[in-house]
Amino acid sequence: MIVRTRFAPSPTGYLHLGGARTALFSWAYARHFGGTFILRIEDTDLERSTPEAVEAILQGMDWLGLSHDEGPFYQMQRMDRYREVVAQMLAAGTAYYCYSSPEEVEAMRERLRAAGEKPRYDGTWRPAAGKTLPAIPAHRKPVVRFKNPLDGDVSWDDVVKGTITISNREMDDLVIARPDGTPTYNFCVVIDDWDMQITHVIRGDDHVNNTPRQINILKALGATLPLYGHVPMILGADGEKLSKRHGAVSVMDYPAQGYLPEAMLNYLARLGWSHGDDEVFSMDQFCAWFDLDHLSKSPAQFNPEKLAWLNNHYIKLADNARLESLVKPLMEKDGADFVNAPDLQAVIGLMKERVNTTNELAVAAMLFYRTPEPTADFLVQHLNELSRPALQDFAMRCQTVEWEKEALSAMLKEVLAAHKLKMPQMAMPLRLLLTGQLHTPSIDAVIALFGRETVLARMAKYI
Repeated sequence: MIVRTRFAPSPTGYLHLGGARTALFSWAYARHFGGTFILRIEDTDLERSTPEAVEAILQGMDWLGLSHDEGPFYQMQRMDRYREVVAQMLAAGTAYYCYSSPEEVEAMRERLRAAGEKPRYDGTWRPAAGKTLPAIPAHRKPVVRFKNPLDGDVSWDDVVKGTITISNREMDDLVIARPDGTPTYNFCVVIDDWDMQITHVIRGDDHVNNTPRQINILKALGATLPLYGHVPMILGADGEKLSKRHGAVSVMDYPAQGYLPEAMLNYLARLGWSHGDDEVFSMDQFCAWFDLDHLSKSPAQFNPEKLAWLNNHYIKLADNARLESLVKPLMEKDGADFVNAPDLQAVIGLMKERVNTTNELAVAAMLFYRTPEPTADFLVQHLNELSRPALQDFAMRCQTVEWEKEALSAMLKEVLAAHKLKMPQMAMPLRLLLTGQLHTPSIDAVIALFGRETVLARMAKYI
């Protein structure tokens, strides 16, 4: 069997983390077996679907690198195909016209509620042997309903949840086409999966209730059933359904906050799937390892601290030129002065182990690209009778020392020994004069990056 999976979001909003994880699992399963991954946009909800949401989905998939092999297919461009199948089902007697108004259907449901039964359409217009149907109301356009089996069960072996069985008596006759002829969501999904020869449907468990209806329609069409796997939802750290109050839930919020796609992919892969104790792995490794047997039956909890830890790991591995392309625009907005300043890639190499996001990296790197403004209190505290002579000695030696980290470090130790000082007594005022801050990476590395002229000029202002 050639594996064919799909990701089929509705463009009614952003690509959220749960959808991105579903896309990742479907993509990885196809890649694992050398199969085909299909992107399908389910845009039949005309009131809520927007071009902006479509673009957000495509941007999110592109940022994550989840490339599709076929598509994107748009349901609104397949209307003729859906209508063709509806006509075939009407002719075959597996679907029928229903002229009940929405108010009449609601009254049916209310009567059943009052009787303590499950509210549903009562089959008024369902054809049956020996049954006389009501007179067709004038000027009323019908919906088309699927003739769901009245008896028996729908059962499938869910690759995540195990065997699920639902009685056909729990389901009424689903509307598959509206009065204007447009097909409904569950019907379009069925025809798409059938036409696109989808072998595995991996989706969120909020779709479990749709599955028996879709299976019955596929059986009525004589179609081969895909395997279904329903992945539990992602919860917030508090155990509640993930929402905006937990922070960013749109995938495209994360690049704006300074996260790398490889960190997000690695993190999402571990939300509801595991490979032993492995926490950090590439997407090539993930695709080689990924199977459906190790998908969790329990909801996963989103942990922002774990994502930040992974992002720090991937920032440390990232090429400095790539990081420069991400942080330089942010620094320019923050007023960075790159004229006669240290090489930004070299600064990134020094600073990147200390940050969790590229936004933090941009902020941290700014100490090399703006004029320091040490406070008067700090100057009084750190420029004193002990440190000032040593700083003057250091400045004098800076004029002739070889300007590289090791030589600067050795010279700094010589100054400390000559003046009988400890490192903090020199490093703190040097940091203050050069950066305006008391906390920086190793002071010899900072001095080396600034360059001789900048160091001497900044020290000369105060000593």
